[in-house]
Amino acid sequence: MGHWTKLKEENAVRTAVRFPMKLPLHIQTTQGHFTAVTENISANGLLFVSDYLPEIDSRIEFTIAMPSAVMGSVTDVTIHCVGRIVRSFLQDGQKKAAAVIDEYFLKA
Repeated sequence: MGHWTKLKEENAVRTAVRFPMKLPLHIQTTQGHFTAVTENISANGLLFVSDYLPEIDSRIEFTIAMPSAVMGSVTDVTIHCVGRIVRSFLQDGQKKAAAVIDEYFLKA
């Protein structure tokens, strides 16, 4: 396993710019694991679609490969995130949840 560098540990601000991106996620919770697909991502959080929605305030962890074009790098950037679910809802027949990212670690 590679070296992780801690990048952030602060309260999220809801005004962050959101980028529409559909990226696969494998999310860990205290209730188990599930898969999801991001709908949009910001520096402070993300909105995802999944068949399973964790409870509000539940802790989640996931690793995401951010595309190189988005990150301005030569290769994709892998980021491990720790956060919590702040809301969930049903929209157009899809289960969606929003999560705040409390910490993230860049894989070096």
